[in-house]
Amino acid sequence: MLPGVGDVLGKKLVAYCGGVEAVFKQKKAALEKVPGIGQKLVNAILSQNVLARADEEMAFIEKNNITTLFYLEKKYPARLKNCIDSPIMLYYKGNADFNTPKVISVVGTRKATEYGKEMCEKIIKDLAEHGVLVVSGLAYGIDTCAHRASLEQRLKTVAVLGHGLDRLYPYLNTALSEKIMDHGGLITEFMSKTKPDRENFPKRNRIIAGLADATLVVEAAKSGGALITAEIANSYNRDVFSVPGRIGDPYSEGCNFLIKTNKAHLIQSAQDVAYIMGWQRSNEIKPKIQRELFIELSPIEEKITDILRMEDSMGIDDICYKTKLPTSKVSATLLNLEFQGLVRVLPGMVYKLDM
Repeated sequence: MLPGVGDVLGKKLVAYCGGVEAVFKQKKAALEKVPGIGQKLVNAILSQNVLARADEEMAFIEKNNITTLFYLEKKYPARLKNCIDSPIMLYYKGNADFNTPKVISVVGTRKATEYGKEMCEKIIKDLAEHGVLVVSGLAYGIDTCAHRASLEQRLKTVAVLGHGLDRLYPYLNTALSEKIMDHGGLITEFMSKTKPDRENFPKRNRIIAGLADATLVVEAAKSGGALITAEIANSYNRDVFSVPGRIGDPYSEGCNFLIKTNKAHLIQSAQDVAYIMGWQRSNEIKPKIQRELFIELSPIEEKITDILRMEDSMGIDDICYKTKLPTSKVSATLLNLEFQGLVRVLPGMVYKLDM
């Protein structure tokens, strides 16, 4: 709420001051030493005018049983926490586990064609056997299709909103949002009284990309929110998948562009997604009985084993963050290391060196 403070600068303030409460207890001289803090911001912190609005928001949160997710808390989504511009605070209503092993975001045009809807429904139906959590943005078109298909397949689904939890946009999706809250949830970084203004939606797209292992673009024009989300996912070293469309179709131009420029994997089915992500079912994986001797590791394998050597165990999201590699590449490498008897997988997609 402080003027000029975004997520990156806000985290820096908390780190320098030693806590959130400490920010508002600092002396003027101490605040002026924090890098990136100007006089205007120092005066805003010292005035403490924002605390009254914060009290009002706390009352709204308690009255409506909203769950807050602060970025330093354990319950904060681990995948999102690894993104440098992740929100300091999230507001949530629902029952989804954001740290479940398999999460995919599905985005696309608001003006979805029958082809786009059919592909979206088919891919989500076939992904159901993998028990994925589906994230989208509750907009008309592909977003709405993704949420409905997930509910039909009894998959948890989460809608990321571009406004506060005191309203619902688009209004016609109110009934759908109620079902989503029972089988997933609604999440936003925006406080109550925040309107669904145009500039909020590109901002919320980083949450859609950051919550997931991969982003699937089903149908999209060459410009728009879906392409923004794909670009953000790429910047986070997350995998991007794209469903190809007919040449000349305006609502497939974006998907074809992502494939053409090597910014997305070409996807024709859920099996393609599962294969690239390494989402094999347990009965498809045959463990190695004995460790191979005199193994020559690839550069990526060496990088991962070096990281695991320094930790007792580590989740796949933290490994991706430290290696700066996409989930599919890390997942495939870990599977290979497991086959060689060098890595052991623990419950919750946590890995431990076994050598």
